[in-house]
This record gives sequence, structure tokens and C-alpha cells, in this order.
Amino acid sequence: QVQIVESGGGLVQAGGSRRLSCAASGHTFSLYVMGWFRQAPGKEREFVAAINQSGGSTAYADSVKGRFTISRDNAKNTAYLQMNNLKPEDTAVYYCVGRSRLLLSRENYEYDYWGQGTQITVSS
Repeated sequence: QVQIVESGGGLVQAGGSRRLSCAASGHTFSLYVMGWFRQAPGKEREFVAAINQSGGSTAYADSVKGRFTISRDNAKNTAYLQMNNLKPEDTAVYYCVGRSRLLLSRENYEYDYWGQGTQITVSS
């Protein structure tokens, strides 16, 4: 069992930056694909980014490509989401997720572990 805790949420002005952190418990963090999803009020949960076990392969939603960067530090059991040039439409609850299979996925049902979420609010 893996427990995930996100941090770093808050209020940011449009054009600003924020880094989210995702701390995972357990000794097998390096075996998990990690990712981020987000859910805005009244909208479905959507894929944001994912990273493979070594950090050598990543995937991004088109809406964040070029602005967001996902990374991980296996020694610290932590994944990150660096968000730059934030826009009001990035306002959402951001969830860190993990899956115990080899391949990246953009589907929320393919992730086994979810954090409680952290709120990002971007003001215009």
C-alpha cells in the first residue's frame, strides 16, 4: 500500500509559478509510475502529466505542455509538478497519483493510488 500526500497548493497570480510536491510512503516508490490529475469545479477530472519510474519518460496534456514540468526524486520518494505561466483556467484541485505498472497512462482508472488533492487557484 502506498500513501500519497500533496503539498504546495495556494493562490497564485496569472503568469506566476508554483511547484507542487507529492510525498509517497513505502519502499517501492521507484517502481511506480507517478502522475498528476486535476479537477476544476463542475468539470471532470483530467490528466495533467505522468512520469515513468526512472524519470526518463514523461507525458503531458496539451493544455499544459511547455508550461508544466513533472519530475521525481526516487531517493526522497517525492514527485513534483513545476507549473509556470499559470492561467486562470489552471485553477483546480490537483491530485498526485501512482500506478504499479510499467507504462505511462493518461486514464485516471489506471492509477491505483491517489492523494487527497491540493487546491491551486490562479487569479487574473
